[in-house]
Amino acid sequence: MGDNAWRRTDAWIFVSLVIASGAGRHRRSTTTRRPEGVRLADVLSTADHLDQSIPERHDIEEAIRRLLGAGLVDVSDGWFRLTPDGEHLWRSRPSAGLATTVDTVQGVLSRRHAPGTADWHLDEQEHAAAVQEYLVRFIPMPRRSPEGHSGRG
Repeated sequence: MGDNAWRRTDAWIFVSLVIASGAGRHRRSTTTRRPEGVRLADVLSTADHLDQSIPERHDIEEAIRRLLGAGLVDVSDGWFRLTPDGEHLWRSRPSAGLATTVDTVQGVLSRRHAPGTADWHLDEQEHAAAVQEYLVRFIPMPRRSPEGHSGRG
């Protein structure tokens, strides 16, 4: 597949960002200090939920470059967010039917937008830190009984 075609990974990362951000339902007030958007660990969590794997650094970097270049997402100071065009694409997609949402979005991307290119880099350490944050924040640890108690009555 050439560089002029959308890849499944592009759609996977886009859908992950949309779901992680709540598709705009939880927009923050303009008076808050916290920017609108989600962090990379949130995107990784959703991506893992969708595809049962954590995206590799190079997959995220390529997908975000293409989505940024197409004007569908924005990244600023480590916050990932949808642009109005990205929100429109998400809200106007057809229902998935028998296809997965990722496959449906890849089809919509292929019909409506050309992949772009943008100068964006995801540092290896930043990716590793986000993976670690995801593992600590989102993966439940096994419960242990309190010290000295067998858990039996």
